[in-house]
Amino acid sequence: MKKGLRFLLLLTLLLSSCYYQAEDATLYVVGDNFELSVDSLSLQSNQPLHNLPIDTVCEQLNVYYGDPLVVAETLVIPEDSVDSVWVKLARDQFTMGWTHQHDFLESVVPDDPISQFIHLFSIRHLGFFAILFAISLLALLYQVFSRKRPHVFFLRDILSPYPTFLLITLAVSALLYAGIQHYVPETWVLYYYHPTLNPFGLPAILSLFLCSVWMLLILAIATIEEVYRLLPAGEAVLYLLSLLGCCILCYLTFTLATLSSGASYFLFALFILVLALRYFRNSRARFLCGSCGKRLQRLGKCPHCGAENR
Repeated sequence: MKKGLRFLLLLTLLLSSCYYQAEDATLYVVGDNFELSVDSLSLQSNQPLHNLPIDTVCEQLNVYYGDPLVVAETLVIPEDSVDSVWVKLARDQFTMGWTHQHDFLESVVPDDPISQFIHLFSIRHLGFFAILFAISLLALLYQVFSRKRPHVFFLRDILSPYPTFLLITLAVSALLYAGIQHYVPETWVLYYYHPTLNPFGLPAILSLFLCSVWMLLILAIATIEEVYRLLPAGEAVLYLLSLLGCCILCYLTFTLATLSSGASYFLFALFILVLALRYFRNSRARFLCGSCGKRLQRLGKCPHCGAENR
């Protein structure tokens, strides 16, 4: 209980210390810091001028992956048919130059841990999920071939609402995330350049998404603590791996379904109904352990004390 109170206090402090400072439709301003996310970027050393031909040969400076960059100046050249906005970037006082805004935005990531996490997640999450799902599948196969009867999420569940609530919250987060990407992508782009952990003061759909992420984090911690309280360490790990595999499938299903069609909302309602019916059916403890008195779903070995109940 004390751990939960300390965590809620920390959560409150985090929320109160972050503010959404993005200006309307402004992705960056002079003085903003970025990090180069591509192999290299060429900068034009000379300032582009209105009366200077765009194809004029100028000295080129190169910056490389991981280099810190700061926006030093912006300039609009209306007659430039490629991109009328030029951005002056500085790596240090000796390396600075100009590039088109389009090339700049395609080559950098904001120097903020939230933006960098979003960038890394967007390009690496499928491979990461594939590895985690393979581990979960191997754990499930081990349980099958070992001929044991460990607890597995949904199939042989534990008497706790947290895993079910966790999966439902994840489905909500996936729906909101995919909905933002599909219906209001400019809102997500603006958040990417001006991230915050505070869900207040944001557009409604973005605020709901951040609230669901915070709830997901709280439920994940509560679920892990609950599983280790109800199961021995080895069975707890196998159960959490089965839950992890379900979470990955849930996320991929609802994000892809939202991007492809509006049927995801019907699928979500059906998903909630199935999980709710399954939980209420399994939550009724029909037996009590004769040794420790804990609730049991079925006779056999008690997961709490190890006593056999027949």
